[in-house]
Amino acid sequence: MFQLGKTIVSEDILEKDFVCNLSACHGACCVDGDAGAPLSKEETKILEEIYPKVKPFLRKEGIEAIEKLGTWVVGTDQDLETPLIDNKDCAYVIFDGKTALCGIEQAYNQGVINWKKPVSCHLYPIRVKDFSEFAAVNYDRWDICSYACTLGKELQVPVYKFVKEALIRKFGEDWYAELEKVAEDLKNGK
Repeated sequence: MFQLGKTIVSEDILEKDFVCNLSACHGACCVDGDAGAPLSKEETKILEEIYPKVKPFLRKEGIEAIEKLGTWVVGTDQDLETPLIDNKDCAYVIFDGKTALCGIEQAYNQGVINWKKPVSCHLYPIRVKDFSEFAAVNYDRWDICSYACTLGKELQVPVYKFVKEALIRKFGEDWYAELEKVAEDLKNGK
């Protein structure tokens, strides 16, 4: 672990390799698990605002879940998160064949909205936990991502490079530049 500004960062994000392999996992992270995607308070407001524009991109089951539960929910651990369909799929998930995709991101890709998706989804496999004085930045290992670890190793892409855009979105350009310096120093044995 090392500190960058007000973050405590796991060295795993520098040392472990990762590249999503949708052709192998089919977006399992959007349909497996026991909770929705973590959200910030600001993101709950964004979801409420963009829902009418995102709704045409969603499946019937997702729309029903959102209209029953809301555009966001308070999870069992009191965290804010996306609602689920029958406690499984994220309500915002859509399918291209058997591959799960994000309906929010599809609306973004088509220029309907200007918000890509929750930052927790964009950052994955990195999870950020906010505390009062700092944020913990960790690599989240999940068996369903074994194909991504294999592909990342094959392509030699460390986690922090795979999620560069999302890390900059979350922490800013300067923070990311500092992270790259730490990675370079670690690589050079400093």
